[in-house]
Amino acid sequence: VQLVESGGGLVQAGGSLKLSCSASGEIFDSHFMAWFRQVPGKERDFVAGIRWGFRTIAYAAPVKGRSTISKDRDMKMVYLEMNALKPEDTAVYYCAAKSGGSASMYEADYTDWGRGIRVTVSS
Repeated sequence: VQLVESGGGLVQAGGSLKLSCSASGEIFDSHFMAWFRQVPGKERDFVAGIRWGFRTIAYAAPVKGRSTISKDRDMKMVYLEMNALKPEDTAVYYCAAKSGGSASMYEADYTDWGRGIRVTVSS
């Protein structure tokens, strides 16, 4: 699965942003699609994930309640909408995919990655 992120940029604290991930290739119902983020010097952290063929959704604690992950199966798109953004949300955001298995928050479980897109939240 090939993944391309878009929609990043600079936003003020308290604002909103919607990231998009365009997927190509063969995607099965069992695929789990996710967003991770990374700041310099740290590992990638799970943000949110969604099962391609079912309703399984998971959010990391720091974004839960102010983020929504969604998908468009026809367009092969995955979205991450984030509200009430904070400076600590500043990171490079990655779209990722894993084929089958359980939902996972672990970077190592994902086999396909986008190149990432930068999100900067100014205070």
